[in-house]
Amino acid sequence: VSGLFLISGWIYNIPPIRTKELPFLDVLSEAINNPIRLTLGWIMVDPSTLPPGSLLLAYWMGGAFLMALKRFAEYRSAEREGRLDALVIYRGSFRRYTEESLLLSSFLYVLLAAFFLAVFLVKYRIEYLLSLPLFAALFVMYLRVALKDDSRVQAPEKLFRERGLMLTVAVLALALVVLTW
Repeated sequence: VSGLFLISGWIYNIPPIRTKELPFLDVLSEAINNPIRLTLGWIMVDPSTLPPGSLLLAYWMGGAFLMALKRFAEYRSAEREGRLDALVIYRGSFRRYTEESLLLSSFLYVLLAAFFLAVFLVKYRIEYLLSLPLFAALFVMYLRVALKDDSRVQAPEKLFRERGLMLTVAVLALALVVLTW
């Protein structure tokens, strides 16, 4: 799994492939780190099993949703400030993106994330299905943040300042704890 993590970094950053420069593949290849990291953590706790595929796919597509909206916010900000050319130099994938394509791709990723999350919940812990509306609310809140001017999704370390988003995370976490018992 560590080898996969290394290979994903090479594919993302090093020519001739360098998916960092390819639209949509940049998001998907960066988001693949999420399930790889989840697997690394899982193996530390239980080295005899692997996480379910539905959970890995949900986590991958959830990460792709977040990353696509980060690109969306970066694109909108750069376009508004007249520095789209500089953004294209920084990351070549922006050459082929539009606001619409980034928003639509994020919608696809969130639909896939919700589908795979539902599969995981039904198969492994059906009572967690009651939390699915809260997961949906979390995705909506993140989209709301991404649609703001100078959105904090461009600097994820600042997301804790988004009270509505943090409240949604807290309510979801509490619901999962309650549903566990």
